[in-house]
Amino acid sequence: MNAPRCGPPVGRRRFLTGLGAAGAAGLAGCANPFAGPEPDAGEVTLDDFRGSGPLVEARGDYEGTRIDDLPALSGPLTIYLGGGEGGVYGDLLDLLRRIYPDFDPQVNEAPSAQLANTLIEESRGGSTRPDVFWSIDAGSLGIVADEGLFSALPGDVVESVPRTYHPDDQWVGVAGRARSVPYNTDAMSADDVPESVMAFPETGAFRDAIGWAPSYGAFQSFVTAMRLVEGEAATREWLEAMMDLGAQSYNNEFFVSNAVADGALRAGFANHYYALRVRASRPEAPLDLAFTSGDAGALVNVAGVGVLADSGRGDLAANFAHHLLTVEAQEFFATRSFAYPTVADIPPVGGLPTIDELDPPDLDLSELSDLQPTLDLMREVGLL
Repeated sequence: MNAPRCGPPVGRRRFLTGLGAAGAAGLAGCANPFAGPEPDAGEVTLDDFRGSGPLVEARGDYEGTRIDDLPALSGPLTIYLGGGEGGVYGDLLDLLRRIYPDFDPQVNEAPSAQLANTLIEESRGGSTRPDVFWSIDAGSLGIVADEGLFSALPGDVVESVPRTYHPDDQWVGVAGRARSVPYNTDAMSADDVPESVMAFPETGAFRDAIGWAPSYGAFQSFVTAMRLVEGEAATREWLEAMMDLGAQSYNNEFFVSNAVADGALRAGFANHYYALRVRASRPEAPLDLAFTSGDAGALVNVAGVGVLADSGRGDLAANFAHHLLTVEAQEFFATRSFAYPTVADIPPVGGLPTIDELDPPDLDLSELSDLQPTLDLMREVGLL
């Protein structure tokens, strides 16, 4: 197994258009550089939700549900917030507080899987549970949904989101992250990237020149998707073949994308927004994205929100979920963290295909919670 590497903090063809002018402040560690300035006191506008920089200035005034179209948020709301995005999401909650002085979100933040297990334990013990579970990954939402702990979201809340991202209306995706193939444009073109992720081991151009992050949660979700779509035997064969190809291991996918930009790798496997973050701080980096089609390599995972069935504040909780799908909130996710808007009418940054133009595998995202067999498989082949 290759030793993990760490780097400095920092159709399916070429998609990172317009990023050459998107110079942003350099990255410090893995901190989010897209939070934008602290908003001034006073009226809150769409510009307050958006990030800054030339890439954002080119964005339009999109159609869709606006915050002004919805009832006011008022009163306390207990939110279990899972997944480590508390800084970014906390900024969004601060904006909502400014709009609604009577709104009092009370946040308990921890890893998504931990909070999902806490919810299940609390339900079995008869303890008081929160009003909302807001999680960075669909698998944790699926665990809670499988326990019957969510109430169905109203149709007007979820109607703007593709059905894949609100299964049985138990929860709804609010921001997406697409699997992608960052590649070095000095070394190859998008036409050199296979249409199928399963074909990568057959491509000699990647020998000792492709990177991945096996210990990273997003990569493990990708392997879980492959195991569910292709079967365990085919996934084992793919992992072993990629290891034989000399795939290089890194600590996370941001470092993979940086290594591609540096020319240390020809290509890699990473969530789409890491390449955008690299290009935001290094506008001239020879880095672009390609997407596979219909397979695990094209997986789109989502952060989402569900309303707990015994909340006692169901109307407020559903209204809060609806606020996360407004034009303002979707612009926040798109321009502050480079996530995919899940409302298809709101485009992502950087000229990427919209979320309904991607071709993810036919997979219930809730099944991504079945992670243990994936970890066992990766250990068996020597990848962990």
